Amino acid sequence: MPSLGRLHLITDTRPGRDPLAVLRAALPVARAELVVQVRVADDATDREAYELARRVVEACRPYGARCLVNDRLHVALAVGAAGGHVGADDLPVAAARRVLGVDAVLGATAREPVTARAAVAAGAGYLGVGPCHATTTKPGLPAPIGPDGVRAVTGAVTVPVIAIGGVTAASVPALRAAGAYGVAVVGALSSAADPARATAELLGALTC
Repeated sequence: MPSLGRLHLITDTRPGRDPLAVLRAALPVARAELVVQVRVADDATDREAYELARRVVEACRPYGARCLVNDRLHVALAVGAAGGHVGADDLPVAAARRVLGVDAVLGATAREPVTARAAVAAGAGYLGVGPCHATTTKPGLPAPIGPDGVRAVTGAVTVPVIAIGGVTAASVPALRAAGAYGVAVVGALSSAADPARATAELLGALTC
């Protein structure tokens, strides 16, 4: 799998949010350390997902940043994204790997060692693990697993683990100490008064 950035930005498409403005602020700071996961609401059309993903791919290209598309792998293929990410209710990991091909970046969601090992065996190149902390960004999530839950997964697999869920710069050191390779954020950047500064703070916490 191609090298993976440590800071994953998940697009926030809730009303009143501007995911492209946040991306434009983060890219010059994070450059190739940024991975953008295009996630849209369940009721968004494929055309809406395509248009957002296309613009993200174009914005990322000059900086060497990678774009992944969550859930809608056909959109990932259509826009030439680096790969995709699948959750528990999406295509099975093995099927997603067949769709994307052997060279694409493919992430899968896990929250405990058994499902983590199964996802890696099926073809996942990295794992999104969480929620680590309480978050209101996405409804219906299970209880937070905390750094101890992340540690249980990182001890069971050899692929990069990306911690997600209520992540802030202040919580990054404990997650890194638990073995997380990187973190994925939504509100930490989309709700920031200065997304560029927030990006720098997250990167600083990831690399210290």
